[in-house]
Amino acid sequence: MSEQLLFLDFEFTMPEDRSTPEQFRPEIIELGLVSVIDGEIFDRLSTFVRPMRFPTLTERCKNFLQIRQEDVDAGISFRELVETLQTYVELCPTTPVTWGNADLQLLRENCSHAGLPFPFDRRERDLSLEYKRFFGNRQQTGLWKAIEEYGRTGVGRHHRALDDALTTVEIFRMIEKDKEYLNRRERMTLGDRVDLEDVWKKLHDWQVKTAK
Repeated sequence: MSEQLLFLDFEFTMPEDRSTPEQFRPEIIELGLVSVIDGEIFDRLSTFVRPMRFPTLTERCKNFLQIRQEDVDAGISFRELVETLQTYVELCPTTPVTWGNADLQLLRENCSHAGLPFPFDRRERDLSLEYKRFFGNRQQTGLWKAIEEYGRTGVGRHHRALDDALTTVEIFRMIEKDKEYLNRRERMTLGDRVDLEDVWKKLHDWQVKTAK
């Protein structure tokens, strides 16, 4: 049976300053999604989402994310976002993959406040945590710093949801490739590590030489 990894990135609303207004809760305003089925990109999606509780974006939010008010005003509703995610989940067994745990935590909170079901029934994969454990880092690394540590650059522009989702796919593939390489090294036999034909030739030459 096919398996789907659903790479997700959300951008969300921000208060005007660090003193959060009473009752303010971050809301998803942009979705970036990359569906990978059996190792191949099956689909990708980028869409803005209309916030419900605080529909007007703050200047800080617009400047930081480079998102315009008219972008989110023309976006889909949060209910449509959840229904869209459910459509992908219905394709085949699906595991959501994100960089960090904030995206799915925010999705859970938004679903709870909207009275909608959380669309995933499988445990998610936090790729930033896998990256930290794989390289033995003490702290978790930011998405674009991680790909720069691989000697690459991120896809498109940071803090655009689809670009960040695509960048997460790139890092995932590089980590998986490194894991495969290490597994092959662990399974190497003496014959893999040493050219036995060369050893036998040298032994034969030594025997001929000592027999003279």
